[in-house]
Amino acid sequence: KLGIAARARMGGRVLAVTGSVGKTSTKEMLRVVFERQGRTHASVASYNNHWGVPLTLARMPAETQFGVFEIGMNHSFEIVPLSAMVRPEAAIVTTVEPVHLAQFPGIEAIADAKGEIFSGLMPGGVAILNRDNPQFARLKAHAAASPAGRIVSFGEHPQADVRLVKAHCTADNSHVEANVMGVPLTYRLGAPGRHLVQNSLAVLAAVHVFGADLALAGLSLAEFSATDGRGKRLMLKVGEGALTLIDESYNANPSSMRAAMQVAGTVPAGRRGRRIAVLGDMLELGVAGPDLHAGLAEAVVASGIDLVFAAGPLMKHLHDALPEGRRGGYAADSTALQPIVLDAVGAGDVVTVKGSNGSRMMTIGAALEARYPVLPDAPGTDL
Repeated sequence: KLGIAARARMGGRVLAVTGSVGKTSTKEMLRVVFERQGRTHASVASYNNHWGVPLTLARMPAETQFGVFEIGMNHSFEIVPLSAMVRPEAAIVTTVEPVHLAQFPGIEAIADAKGEIFSGLMPGGVAILNRDNPQFARLKAHAAASPAGRIVSFGEHPQADVRLVKAHCTADNSHVEANVMGVPLTYRLGAPGRHLVQNSLAVLAAVHVFGADLALAGLSLAEFSATDGRGKRLMLKVGEGALTLIDESYNANPSSMRAAMQVAGTVPAGRRGRRIAVLGDMLELGVAGPDLHAGLAEAVVASGIDLVFAAGPLMKHLHDALPEGRRGGYAADSTALQPIVLDAVGAGDVVTVKGSNGSRMMTIGAALEARYPVLPDAPGTDL
């Protein structure tokens, strides 16, 4: 009833987004894009649960033209009542990956839980799906069984409705060529990372679905930038030089860890600098946790990460799996690791800090900022 009442007083278009990776960044892209098209109301921070979703609805102004809601979960049947509140006209699932495995028997069950978002669609609404994800067929079945009147796909797959043609990812941004329902579009995305390029395709699908200005949306994506804990980049003054801090400390799972390391690998280190990853435990992975942590060793090497500093009992498995020359240090938790990292980093280094929120890796980023002054207006930063 809350969702219906909100729609009655706003008379706008409502969109919901979920996914195992990238739902918050996608929500932020949607906010940036639709704010250029009309009065837009979006979830703040990660207000995506049984408290945050109704609070976001309650705060929605009557004159809203575009409403953007992030919906999250870590158990089955959490999304159903939230989607019923929002009653979106379009719903996005960014991707399905092995997260929250402690609460699910397998990735198929995670896909089923994400697919719950379509249950609350307004009759005739649109389901927007990642065509490249192995769970596409399963999600499509959920959409087909829902009130959705249409399914729109995005990705690199040749049959995707919104298709990636080419992407050139640099250390600071990405240059993208896409085909949106037959319309070619070239644009710059204001934050780096192949995973963000993929998410931008979902955003363009939503723009098309709502009949908004596609060209203006392409221009607006250049204004998107990474946020605190999700890739925000700072330059910190170290002696006569500087180090680059990439703050990815808000959350982590195997897929987002690999994406973060891939981005870090594109950032040039200074003279005698190194690419350093400071990593905390990825939580809620159940019995698969040790193997999923150890399995990151390949991504470390492939991304060109020179040193890894690891915190937590699960990250010990990655530390032990790494070649000896890439082991920077290990500690039982982020508090114990903090002085080791502070003593090790130097000018020219590129330092990525990432872990699940419960690992409290943000304290290490905060300690670096407290020790070294932030350089204002530094190239490639988000200041």
